[in-house]
Amino acid sequence: MGTATIRDVAKQARVSLKTVSRVINHEGSVREETRERVMRAIEQLDYRPDLSARSLRSAKAYAIGLVYDNPNPYYIIAVQQGALAACREMGFGLQIHPCDSRAPKLAEELRDLAHRSRLAGLVLAPPMSERMALLRELAAYNIPLVRVISAAEDPRDGFPCVFVDDRDAAYAITAYLIQLGHVRIGFLWGGKQHRSSPERYKGYEKALQDYGVPLDQELVLEGDYAFDDGFRGARRLFGLPEPPTAIFGSNDEIAAGVLAAARAAGLHVPYDLSVAGFEDSPFSRHSWPSLTTSRQRTEVIAEHAARLLIAQIHGNDVENEGFSPELVVRGSTAPPRPRQ
Repeated sequence: MGTATIRDVAKQARVSLKTVSRVINHEGSVREETRERVMRAIEQLDYRPDLSARSLRSAKAYAIGLVYDNPNPYYIIAVQQGALAACREMGFGLQIHPCDSRAPKLAEELRDLAHRSRLAGLVLAPPMSERMALLRELAAYNIPLVRVISAAEDPRDGFPCVFVDDRDAAYAITAYLIQLGHVRIGFLWGGKQHRSSPERYKGYEKALQDYGVPLDQELVLEGDYAFDDGFRGARRLFGLPEPPTAIFGSNDEIAAGVLAAARAAGLHVPYDLSVAGFEDSPFSRHSWPSLTTSRQRTEVIAEHAARLLIAQIHGNDVENEGFSPELVVRGSTAPPRPRQ
C-alpha cells in the first residue's frame, strides 16, 4: 500500500481538501463532527503531513526548535522525546539545536536559526531559559518562545514557561533523611549556571532549619552535575573528622558518583551511608543499590512546554504550568547505624 495523501483523507472523510487542511492546521472554523471524521480518516490511513512542503507552500511555519545546553545524555533524550510527542500529535516538525549557553551572540544565533529553518518558535531548556537578557533579545526579534525553568512558583514575568518546583522536592528529600535519623547530611551542588542548583540547595537548607538541624558548611560542596564531581565530593566528605551519615547529590549522576566513592572506601550503602539523588534518571534505577531520588518527569515537562508553544503560535491564550517532582524511596537510604 502506498503512502496516503491529503486527497485520500478528503475522499475517505467525504470533505474537501480545504477542510482537511483546516483540521491539520488546528483552525477553529471546522464543526466538531467534521473534525472527528477527518481525524478518524487520518488515523485509519496513517496519514503524515509533509511538514517541510507545507511550510514552503504557505506563509506559516510548521516546525519548532528545541534549544538546550546540557551534557547529560539522559536529560537530552527525555526532552527530545517529550517535545517530539507533542509535535507529532499537533502536526509540527521538531528541530533539535544544541548550543553553548555562554556564547556572547547566542540571541543572534537563535534568530538566524529560526529564520533559516523557518521555525515558528522555540522551546528553551535551562540554562538559556533562565537568562532574562537573552529572553528580551529574542522577544525583540518577535520569536515566540516557551521556557522550562526551575522556580518555586509561577514567575509571572511575561515570558511563558513550564516551571519545576525543585526547592520543594529537595526539601522533601532532606526531610525524609532527617526523619530516618540523619543529622549530618552532606549536600553536593550541581552547576551554578543552572537555577535548579540554588533552588535545590534552598530546599535542603530550609528542611534543616525547620527540623532544627544545624547547617554545617563543611558538609556543603560546590561542583557540577557530573559523576566525577559526585565521586570527588564524597571522598572529601569521607575525610572529615566527623563525616556525614547521608549525602544528597543534586542529581542522580552526582549520587551515582557518591555510590562509587562509598564502594571504593569500603562503605556499605545504605547501612554505613545513605545516598539520595534527584531527577529519577536511569542512573537512579541502574545503580546498586537503586537510588532514593525525586521523580522529575522530564519527558512530560518537555511535552507540556511544546504544547504551550504550539498553542501560543496558533494565537491561543496560554497559562504557565507548574510541576512538583515526587519523592521516590529506594534501597540507597536507611536509618543511620548507632555510633560505636
